[in-house]
Amino acid sequence: MVARLKDVAELAGVSVKTASNVVNEYEHVSPATRAKVQAAIEQLRYRPNVSARQLKHGRAGFIALALPQLDSPYFAELGARFSAAAAKLGSLLLLDATGAEPEAERLVLNGMRSHVIDGMIFSPLAVDADEIADRADDLPLVLLGERAVPPGFDHVAVDSVAASRAMTDHLISLGRTRIAAIGRESVAGTASVRLEGYRQALAGAGLPYRPELVIGVAHYDRIDGKQAMEHLLALPEPPDAVFCFNDLMAIGAVRACVEARVDVPGRIAIAGFDDIAEGRFGNPTLTTVAADLEFLAAEALRLLLARIADPDRPAESVAVPWTLRLRESSMGR
Repeated sequence: MVARLKDVAELAGVSVKTASNVVNEYEHVSPATRAKVQAAIEQLRYRPNVSARQLKHGRAGFIALALPQLDSPYFAELGARFSAAAAKLGSLLLLDATGAEPEAERLVLNGMRSHVIDGMIFSPLAVDADEIADRADDLPLVLLGERAVPPGFDHVAVDSVAASRAMTDHLISLGRTRIAAIGRESVAGTASVRLEGYRQALAGAGLPYRPELVIGVAHYDRIDGKQAMEHLLALPEPPDAVFCFNDLMAIGAVRACVEARVDVPGRIAIAGFDDIAEGRFGNPTLTTVAADLEFLAAEALRLLLARIADPDRPAESVAVPWTLRLRESSMGR
């Protein structure tokens, strides 16, 4: 639980007003009392709720958005949607790229620029639910993405299990029976939920789960998809369809087929996830899952502004609408 000022006051054995005076660096506090309060602050890992004070005296007007990458087409488009939505609300958006590095994400959780922002929208990849729940900062926070979220946190995400099952069902409906998946990873997160949807679709169709057709990757980029596809093509029995857990890997998979002179979708149907612009204009155009990014941005901002206005309101979890975009990589021309 995030420590409150009253928790600091109770531990130090002083009034909330005295604790507040120490936090705000007022001069008329005895050295002994100041030392007790500061010791309590350190023990409880208390961070002042700067946003609440700004609400009392006028908000800063800045909102932060922390994403794993800004050079990824999906996250770049998502950042643009957030910027436009924030501008409509009269807020200024600060963008930060964590690189999905644990220390950078912990910095976000524990007070990144909390002295200049009213609240934070955060898409974590490296930190887990326990670290999120144990964060030191009480800055208003909304979480994005498909990783596990601790109770009490506002959360906006696509139901990737349902979306991935629907995409795999589509490939099955084409008569494909050896359907591969590219994107498995060793930790819980996006891949685990998309893999679950894939497995549910196979089971629902009475098709076996073949571990040799489920390929792990180091990163979700074009080269990873290309190398995974090359591995699949080298199997004694290659797949007749491939579901990639994002579009960049699917684009790499298509390239591997082009170089190997394997017809897409004649011999192998390929599908992705994200509906990035590159997939809409490739050859073949890419079948994919498209999330409503405008809805995602608007809902995350709505939740954040509501949390800033009322820090004690009940947490909400919002599901983002999605649809299948069926294009040439699975349907042909």
